[in-house]
Amino acid sequence: MMMPNTEITKDMFAPADIDHSVSEKIGRRSVSVWKDALRRFVQNKGALISMILLTIIIVAALVSPHFSKYGIDDQDLNRVNLPPKITALSWIPLFSGKEGGVDVYKQNGIKQDFWFGTDSLGRDLWTRTWSGTQISLFIALIAALVDLFIGVVYGGISGYFGTTVDNILQRIVEVIMGIPNLVWIILLILVMKPGLFAITVAILATNWVTMSRIVRGEMMKLKNQEFVLASRTLGASNGRIIFRHLIPNSLGMIIVNTMFSVPNAIFFEAFLSFIGLGIRQPQASLGSLINTGYQQLQIHPYQTLYPGLIISLLLICFNIMGDGLRDAFDPKLRR
Repeated sequence: MMMPNTEITKDMFAPADIDHSVSEKIGRRSVSVWKDALRRFVQNKGALISMILLTIIIVAALVSPHFSKYGIDDQDLNRVNLPPKITALSWIPLFSGKEGGVDVYKQNGIKQDFWFGTDSLGRDLWTRTWSGTQISLFIALIAALVDLFIGVVYGGISGYFGTTVDNILQRIVEVIMGIPNLVWIILLILVMKPGLFAITVAILATNWVTMSRIVRGEMMKLKNQEFVLASRTLGASNGRIIFRHLIPNSLGMIIVNTMFSVPNAIFFEAFLSFIGLGIRQPQASLGSLINTGYQQLQIHPYQTLYPGLIISLLLICFNIMGDGLRDAFDPKLRR
């Protein structure tokens, strides 16, 4: 430590040996946008748990119906309204097979277990619930594909070309958006039978509109950027600029909005089935199962519990995972 009265002289200092080339080196490995988004998504515990739960539900929906020897329409009035029973878990009241303290299985002489119980026609709710989940997942897949292949392309063309093309395409969008989805499905039911095909056509007709307007706005923002002008100067075609430059630069936003549109499509199908305009008997849908179980809610609440629990998990998990993807892809939301 230097004393306060110490004289500072030139001999006390030595020139520093600075290598200016070192300052140009990158001190750590560069991370791509996708790796950075993946890292931040994994750090989001809620989104990660939601993705795991969705994976479990998807696998269960595909595999679980094969664990039962009964089909979705196998009726038997001898096993009407049986409560859930799993012999290995009979110590849990929910899976004991008892209702009002009475072993309903022993009373009716039923030896096999029904893990989710049976409905008012004696049909296995395990098979019907997971078959209904398959329909909800199919609707989710259709909604995602419609967003990606119709909404993205339509919005990309409208936003990139602008002027007359944009005016014509946006007037069509406004006409479609002016008609409520419920009116679309009622009009389709007048032409074809209620069912999965009518719901799919309704989704094809309307579900892509929101995505197209989002992509249009993104295209209008990016099309005058320097990298687009450089590609155009080098002779790139309009199609190449849209699909090789503009859409890939909007991919994060597209993925996030697709994840938010999926639960809306699932709820749309369940709502239509619940009010009798969607999937009808003997087919099973989560919405139709909830509608059927609602009539027995006070007496046999388990008939509503399982389909209601699964559709709630689907909607919640898709929304939380969409939030996680938005946080991962949006640099403004980095912590």
